[in-house]
Amino acid sequence: MNLNRDLKNYANPDRWACYSIAVNVGLIGLDSLVAVASGSLAVGAEVVHNGVDLLSAIGVLVGIKLAVHKSKRFPYGLYKLENMIAVVIAMLIFLTAYGIAHQAIFGNHSETTPSWWMFAALTVATAVPAIFSYFELKVGRAAKSPALIADAKEYQVHVLTTGVALAALTGEYFRLQVDRFAALLIVIPVLKTGWELLYEGTRVLLDASLDQKTLNAIRDVVVSEPMVVEVGAVTGRNAGRFRFVEITAVLRGNNLEKADQAAHRMEKRIRGRLPNVERVQIHVDPNQSDRLHCAVPLADRQGTVAGHFSAAPFFAIVTVNSSDGKLEPARIMENPHRWVKQAKGIRTAEWLVKQKIDIAVLPTGMDEKGPLYVFGDAAVTIHRSDAPMLSEAIAEVTP
Repeated sequence: MNLNRDLKNYANPDRWACYSIAVNVGLIGLDSLVAVASGSLAVGAEVVHNGVDLLSAIGVLVGIKLAVHKSKRFPYGLYKLENMIAVVIAMLIFLTAYGIAHQAIFGNHSETTPSWWMFAALTVATAVPAIFSYFELKVGRAAKSPALIADAKEYQVHVLTTGVALAALTGEYFRLQVDRFAALLIVIPVLKTGWELLYEGTRVLLDASLDQKTLNAIRDVVVSEPMVVEVGAVTGRNAGRFRFVEITAVLRGNNLEKADQAAHRMEKRIRGRLPNVERVQIHVDPNQSDRLHCAVPLADRQGTVAGHFSAAPFFAIVTVNSSDGKLEPARIMENPHRWVKQAKGIRTAEWLVKQKIDIAVLPTGMDEKGPLYVFGDAAVTIHRSDAPMLSEAIAEVTP
């Protein structure tokens, strides 16, 4: 059984937000019984904590429901609403911390009367959020939902704060006056969690960039597209659990249909590699560079042109300046697919496309169809030649 895969399959944010509300109602009931019966300040503070969390859990559900809603006034959706909910949760956490601290310092201390069933109730109230937060956090990360992640982290705080309340009740049982100190101790993790949620939520609301690892993954996809000559800006942002990506790329050739096909291929690969990509905007520019990269199959390193393509032991990559006809020194590269038995021509052509060539000089009698399809998809210009030497073949394609 693959637990992570199963959680991903059932990562329904709406369902888990409802679960969270149910758990909060149950915790409020348990803690309220203990607080009223025992008179413990720490347990009472935990009841307040639970009450705030119930309101925030309802807010999470509302945020998730409305986040994907689109209208004429909000044509791009309300995706950031989830992050706004996370920020509100952070504010409520700060409010909770203030209430606990104020009651611990200035509140009246009453007699605490612990009983065995109170310890049992608080033990359950500690175990339930521990188990629930573990699974909710996994689901939130699988669904890329900041609201669920925020809610799960708040339950993690509950584990600690309820544990402190349980310890305080234990101390009172042994006549140790630790109730106020326990209540103040609860404030520290509460403030820490609140700050983390506020920071992350505010970053997204201010359109902070996607992390560098994600941007690098997007750039790798764009570079792997055969028609791409140069990659410009790659930017993106989060809005709720969704991602918006913008790319600028220079493509080979001026065929609009092929350029559109290349853009669709890149978008499909990006969506396949990254989850929750809502929009991919690709700005395509034609290649206006004067530098053309020409590939010529060679029989040797001395410049003898090979009479075949896929079995050629070497290839020369020569850069030609189309404006003045000047040549840069040729790069002689070994053909890594020379000895491949299957799809040799296609693999060789794909390798050359990765070298970002613009022109492929092929023997006149070449009848391999696979490389022609590869070069055609990548908008690589094909030039047929019977020239015996590299210099003569390059002269034929030089303006």
